[in-house]
Amino acid sequence: MNIGKQNYPRYVNARAPRSAIVQNCIRAFFVGGFICMFGESLNHIYMALGMSKENAGTLCSITLVFVAVLLTGLGVFDKIAKFAGAGTLVPITGFANSVASPAMDSHAEGAILGIGVKIFTVAGPVLLYGTLAGAIYGVIYYLVGILF
Repeated sequence: MNIGKQNYPRYVNARAPRSAIVQNCIRAFFVGGFICMFGESLNHIYMALGMSKENAGTLCSITLVFVAVLLTGLGVFDKIAKFAGAGTLVPITGFANSVASPAMDSHAEGAILGIGVKIFTVAGPVLLYGTLAGAIYGVIYYLVGILF
């Protein structure tokens, strides 16, 4: 089958599966919103138990990371992510999943050469470029403060 360069895009578009963009956005909105609502509820529960707002926020983050890693280990998080898409990736739970998932996949290779090497394969670039962007922003903020 010989398809020319001009006909190929039409061929691909005719056979490519259609994405349900509106449905995917609604799912992501509600699942991400539920995760955030769950976190906020945890925060209020911890404050009702007598913790300061700062300590409650810290414990809430720790709890969300623990729940996400636990669900990743049980194979439930992937099913939720398949249903909700980006709704599970945006909150802190998505970051926890991105660290735990490669660690689980590579544990058979050993603690050092498996988990130790591959644990940050997904989250590593986010940490690197987030830190780099923060440092650059800090320098710019400092220079603007000196100049103005």
